[in-house]
Amino acid sequence: MAGKPVLHYFKGRGRMECIRWLLAAAGVEFEEKFLDSPEDLEKLAKDGSLMFQQVPMVEIDGMRLVQTRAILNYIATKYNLYGKDAKERALIDMYTEGILDLTEIMLQVVISPPDQREAKISLLKDKTKNRYLPAYEKVLKSHGQDYLVGNRLTRVDIHLLEVLLYVEELDSSLLAPFPLLKALKSRISSLPNVKKFLQPGSQRNPPVNAKQIEEARKIFKF
Repeated sequence: MAGKPVLHYFKGRGRMECIRWLLAAAGVEFEEKFLDSPEDLEKLAKDGSLMFQQVPMVEIDGMRLVQTRAILNYIATKYNLYGKDAKERALIDMYTEGILDLTEIMLQVVISPPDQREAKISLLKDKTKNRYLPAYEKVLKSHGQDYLVGNRLTRVDIHLLEVLLYVEELDSSLLAPFPLLKALKSRISSLPNVKKFLQPGSQRNPPVNAKQIEEARKIFKF
């Protein structure tokens, strides 16, 4: 029997959180080995564990996978969360890329210097409200189904729920004009594996604080 996947990253959301979400939604238990110093990252790089000398890295099925999208693709394929055919997968990929674009803007807000933060938050709110959320609301409206693709749960529903929760943390009023997205958020949150992940004490991470950002700066040297 294969062991649990092992996730290597620092103790915070960053680029690993979407991987944690997808594993949890698939009902997969995982372990984490946290990087606490630049030396921890160096050690992984020197022993050949990191193809491009960077994390996230996930040990799974005898592989050491890096690159967030590659890791997500493997998990989604392995646990049947990637659609039933090439057409569905193309839609899932397209919708997922939009979500990853939005989360990248969110990440830039988190790591931005204080004097740039207000402008970056304003840009994030504008793109959230006027570009990204309307697009996903339109998809749900176009087919009237409970899930974004194929009328069953796929990875993109999980990615979207994650980002909707981040949007709520930013400004809950941003979701108000999008009733179908609000309904999807409630529906996916009620799924047993997701509900469990949303409970206190799970491996889900809270918003990063100033101390974590400083720790990440030291580890990743950005």
